[in-house]
Amino acid sequence: MPDPRRATPRTDHVLADARLQAAATRLGPVLVKHAVTGALERCRAGELDPAAVADAAVAALPPSATTLRRVVNATGVVIHTNLGRAPLSGAAVEAVRTAAGATDVELDLATGQRGRRGRGALEALAAAVPDAGGVHVVNNGAAALALVTRMLARGDDGRDTVVIARGELVEIGDGFRIPELMESVGARLREVGTTNRVHLADYASAVDDSTAFVLKVHPSNFAVTGFTSSVPARELAGLEHAGRRVPLVVDIGSGLLEQHPRLPDEPDAGRALRDGADLVTASGDKLLGGPQAGLLLGEAALVERLRRDPFARALRVDKLTLAALEATLVGPVPPVRAALGRSVDDLRARARAIIGAWPADLVATLGAEVVDSAGAVGGGGAPGVELASAAVSLPDHLAAPLRGGEPPVLGRTVRGRLLLDLLAVDPVEDDAIADAVRRAAGAGRA
Repeated sequence: MPDPRRATPRTDHVLADARLQAAATRLGPVLVKHAVTGALERCRAGELDPAAVADAAVAALPPSATTLRRVVNATGVVIHTNLGRAPLSGAAVEAVRTAAGATDVELDLATGQRGRRGRGALEALAAAVPDAGGVHVVNNGAAALALVTRMLARGDDGRDTVVIARGELVEIGDGFRIPELMESVGARLREVGTTNRVHLADYASAVDDSTAFVLKVHPSNFAVTGFTSSVPARELAGLEHAGRRVPLVVDIGSGLLEQHPRLPDEPDAGRALRDGADLVTASGDKLLGGPQAGLLLGEAALVERLRRDPFARALRVDKLTLAALEATLVGPVPPVRAALGRSVDDLRARARAIIGAWPADLVATLGAEVVDSAGAVGGGGAPGVELASAAVSLPDHLAAPLRGGEPPVLGRTVRGRLLLDLLAVDPVEDDAIADAVRRAAGAGRA
């Protein structure tokens, strides 16, 4: 009997297929060769007919040159950290495409001389927060706080201590802790108050000649309720020691630049500055709805010192971030703010339309129905705040096939039912959800 492996085509013959050559231009030769190698191995194992090798290689090609996959966020969490936090607006995506090539990021085209890096994004940020005398952008929120701490509490003038309330010693994602971050750049921390209560007198008795600044951190990913008290920024801004006003830094975390009617208790940058903060730090990829970035806003001379600090170079943002940030600030409403503005009535109507796209027997089999839901801001913003929403309720056994489909659809399981919450879903993705459920249910029945 002839050995079927002898009929296995040569690698170069398979790579000569016009479809694979086109894919090599789009994806690169490495990914295409990997797909071909896998198909040839299946052929040698007798699992694949030699004539089908090229077809199998084409079918195994990835959709793009990145392993990241677009997903539909039907979890009800608007800013989902595991899903990349804030999705960018169409305008921001287009800005990234523009910035991907050669750009005038540090060039003044009028004079031909070197220009201020990212001046358009910085001007847009300054216009969005008129209470800020100066603005600067680094690569994330933690970097912003680290830069401030390193500059103000480096100890050159004998001041290396940061006063902070015990209840604001926050741990952020993946086990990173604010106090450890600050100590890593040379600061000493002086904790005041207790876990649940702190008073102005606690701060006043803690500041001394070694105090570099007072830090107020918004506990954006948890809430302490009950017998509690904290000191607002406007009171901390008046602290003095030996005739010297003690600088106040406020880390609002979530990146809200101005008050939002649906989040009345969430601190915003403008209000913190009006209350007397010398510097405000925040994230760009949370409630602002932009790319990952750390925002620094405040007193002009302080911001300029931060910008000129040698450490700032290590935290510099790239041109793609600057482009996306500028488009977020001046462009149309970004997806995060659009999600916060959706009404329950509209969400229910969309859920009904999704179910209405399925045959009656499928609806009956799945027990599909529209249910009211409670979404969340997520991403370390507005802890404990429930956002009224609506969802499509399905059997929970569909969670895995939906997660493994194309595009993956992610919901959440509540009491044995899979809820596809529409709060964070762009309406243009509703058809994709309907099709994905149809395919997942069909695969399950097969």
